[in-house]
Amino acid sequence: MQRKQASDYQQELLDLYDDYVHLRISRREFALSASKFAIGGLTVESLLAQLSPNYALAQQVGQDDVRIKTSYLEYESPQGAGSMRGYLVQPAKLDESLPAVLVIHENRGLNPYIEDVARRLGVAGFLAFAPDALAPLGGYPGNDDEGRDLQKQRDSEEMVQDFIAAAKLLKTHKFSNRKVGVVGFCFGGGMANTLAVRIPDVVTSAVPFYGRQPAEEDVPKIKAALLLHYAELDKRVNDGWPAYERALQANEVTYTAHIYRGVNHGFHNDTTPRYDQPAAELAWTRTVSFFNATLR
Repeated sequence: MQRKQASDYQQELLDLYDDYVHLRISRREFALSASKFAIGGLTVESLLAQLSPNYALAQQVGQDDVRIKTSYLEYESPQGAGSMRGYLVQPAKLDESLPAVLVIHENRGLNPYIEDVARRLGVAGFLAFAPDALAPLGGYPGNDDEGRDLQKQRDSEEMVQDFIAAAKLLKTHKFSNRKVGVVGFCFGGGMANTLAVRIPDVVTSAVPFYGRQPAEEDVPKIKAALLLHYAELDKRVNDGWPAYERALQANEVTYTAHIYRGVNHGFHNDTTPRYDQPAAELAWTRTVSFFNATLR
């Protein structure tokens, strides 16, 4: 069966799905609003299934890839959940200390797509660590709907502290060169911005993918170099970009921003129809080059 693309759906439906997955509307509200698109034998449930992640599509680097070593690592987060867990990826050959990258998931826990992103970084020569914010609740439950429900039960400040603890772990890890980058997607993109504000002496560079921007008054705290990826059709997140850019410029923060034309929020996630291969590949190439330039 041919893979579905964003162009196969009306933008209004894609925007409704974005509202649903970001908890701005309920499943019932999505169903009511999306019912007009359920034509030609389609049901609302089948539309939702088509738009939702298919993690069979997510693996670009296999778990058994000989170029990397993977493991799950427990770590302490004394100001957060207490005990946390994440996915650690390192190159198979450790010839020198490695630049380290913290990988931060979306609003649904450490799913297979994010684990694959960590493996891609490992193949590119980075020490990558992807914490699971759902670890205190038993970990990613195996599907995104339950993952979202679980993540909204977490205290937001505790989660910030969990990712701060993970970044500090990477800075002191025995294989780290003490330079830490952060890449995050959606919720994780906002968290990447947050960590750049909260721990400026730990984070050397940050790459938020379509992430919520920090408050303007916090921008002067940022010392990290930033690479910012936005989707042109992502009006919800993009509304905060002009003020953020003004604050970055006013405070002489080093940044590069790209707005990818004609693509939706989540365009890098290769498990849903919102994935846009040309934009995703270009953004990823830029990301790896940026981390090579700032962390090595």
